[in-house]
Amino acid sequence: MHSNYQVCSLIVQVKSERLSTVAEEINQLSNCEVALSAPDNGKLIVVVEGQGSRTLLDTIDLVRDIDGVLDVSLVYHQQEEQGEEDYETQSS
Repeated sequence: MHSNYQVCSLIVQVKSERLSTVAEEINQLSNCEVALSAPDNGKLIVVVEGQGSRTLLDTIDLVRDIDGVLDVSLVYHQQEEQGEEDYETQSS
């Protein structure tokens, strides 16, 4: 069995009057966390984790659809594939 762990970070541009509400909504999404908030320029740095790229893409779409979000930019992406033998070695 293989595991395909992925993580990405996003810059989310938000209408300044909706910044705190958008941050709360993002933090309620599974595998999603607001790591930094910059109220002076309406930007959030968001970290998304998941098993597979489909999970990340679906989460990015959910963030993009939140009322008050102006733009979402992917700025980092990492993928780690782990096979069953690697998992057994790390579990021991």
